[in-house]
Amino acid sequence: MEKRLCEAAIEGNLISFRNLLQEDELLLDRFITSCYPETPLHIVSMLGHIDLVEEILARKPELTKQLNIQKMSPLHLATAKGYPNIVKRLVEVNPDMCLVCDQDGRSPLYIAATEGHTIILKELFQARPRAAWFLIDGGETILHACVRSNHFQAMMFLVEEKVADHEFVNSKNYDGNTVLHLAVANKQIEAVNFLIANSTVEVNSLNSDGFTALDLLSERDVKDKEMADLIRSIGAVNARDTPLSMHELRAIRNKILTSPTSNQIHPLNTGKKKKVGRKFGRRHGDWLEEIRSSLMVVAILLATMAFQAGTNPPGGVWQDTKDNHTAGFSIMAHNFPIDYRNFLILNTTGFCASLSIILLLISGLPLKRRLFMWILMAITWVAIAAMALTYIIGIASTSASSDVLVDDQVFSVIVIAIVWLVLLLLLLLLGHTIRLIIRMIKFLFRTIMRRGPSQAQQP
Repeated sequence: MEKRLCEAAIEGNLISFRNLLQEDELLLDRFITSCYPETPLHIVSMLGHIDLVEEILARKPELTKQLNIQKMSPLHLATAKGYPNIVKRLVEVNPDMCLVCDQDGRSPLYIAATEGHTIILKELFQARPRAAWFLIDGGETILHACVRSNHFQAMMFLVEEKVADHEFVNSKNYDGNTVLHLAVANKQIEAVNFLIANSTVEVNSLNSDGFTALDLLSERDVKDKEMADLIRSIGAVNARDTPLSMHELRAIRNKILTSPTSNQIHPLNTGKKKKVGRKFGRRHGDWLEEIRSSLMVVAILLATMAFQAGTNPPGGVWQDTKDNHTAGFSIMAHNFPIDYRNFLILNTTGFCASLSIILLLISGLPLKRRLFMWILMAITWVAIAAMALTYIIGIASTSASSDVLVDDQVFSVIVIAIVWLVLLLLLLLLGHTIRLIIRMIKFLFRTIMRRGPSQAQQP
């Protein structure tokens, strides 16, 4: 019976479809309770049978939530085929399906953008605007999809609807390319002109290869020169001192335009996904490895300084033993006991902080996350601040009777310089802390946004 119902759906035979449902009123329910590759609503939505869509929605609207073997809803299929009337009815019955993504991470809104169905795109966006913020495989936004698939009207609509705020329009994919990089590489002068005139696109943004949009243009090509003059008019500059040859330009443009997300309307190859992930990991791994190496050098240097200051404190040690002192003990501890105590506290703090950095870096722990690197840098700042204060105490104790530093003005300059260094470290710590908090808030926001589709799938 289910097979006959699907055949009637394929033929678009409304009379036969109704007769079958009269024979078995629970026929549509079986497509919900049983496992089928697709439902009759999938079939009629894909084939554009609006009368059968109305019939099914009137009898069993729950079928709008059902997904086929590719995790596509009837709304996905109607959007891909470009049936605005069917899309409108499906959205009216269940607007939350706009947030559902298929097995390739594509929402109906993304499919509408890549296929250039601007009318459908408007319908879906008005129903659930936040679906426009979903990222698809490759880290690309829906604006990347519009430019990559050369659908200018869809991109224009999204920008005009204020979706494309500063962060959104300047977001980068895993290759570091913004929408402007793609538009320039694809020679879409109309899109470039519109982005510059109607958004806050950053014309000097660098991709992962260190190229700005202007670096992708040749002065020998008439169309390229027109785009170059256009983006130069708002402050665009080259990141490279020497221009690329035509052969190099073609290779770089092909690399940008042959991203793993360039053919998203078809199922993605798993091997390609892994390849993209490996490239992304290598780029970030190189950056983190440089930071780790720099921190190791700084930590070793600070530890050496602290060890030397601890074993040979300012002023040296007594060379003989008398009634009021003993050979080998610190002269500073005898003459300035309070300063010596503070000196030891700060010097030990810097020494322990430096050793902590070294131990963490050589421990073999997976310290490749930005959070761990932020912790390591924070410990480094503590060590530097402690050594700076140690320097102040050491200078103060050894120059109390010095003819060189007895001048208060000279000593004040030293204190001000060190205090400035400490304040600078505190400002850096505060700035990076705020940046980390913002990143965490964005991560939580994206997590909530991504949970939207899975929640929408639950009945």
